[in-house]
Amino acid sequence: MKTVYTDKAPAAIGPYSQAMIMNGVLFTSGQIPVDPATGEIAGDTILQQAEQVMKNLGAVLEEAGTSFENVVKTTCFLADMGDFAAFNEVYAKYFVNKPARSCVAVKTLPKNVLCEVEVIAEI
Repeated sequence: MKTVYTDKAPAAIGPYSQAMIMNGVLFTSGQIPVDPATGEIAGDTILQQAEQVMKNLGAVLEEAGTSFENVVKTTCFLADMGDFAAFNEVYAKYFVNKPARSCVAVKTLPKNVLCEVEVIAEI
């Protein structure tokens, strides 16, 4: 196994890694809309926060030597299922290959953000 870390995505805020690679497969931790340069939440709308989440995921994917095109599965967490359509607008720009996906609404996300996404990708 190999640990993946980049300073172009937020550092883990707990006892976990940004991502792990095993047997040519990348497993990311959930990315939230924290701007790695400031440590602050990026925006207060689902559109702004989803964009930052995708930037963070892109940085982890790049560090691991892969890209959005190689993602095979995503798990998306929303604070409000009412944001589903707006979230999908941003999501669709990045996941053009339409990987398998689960999307659920949860009671609360870390730092009270509006969305979080984790992925599984081929290296």
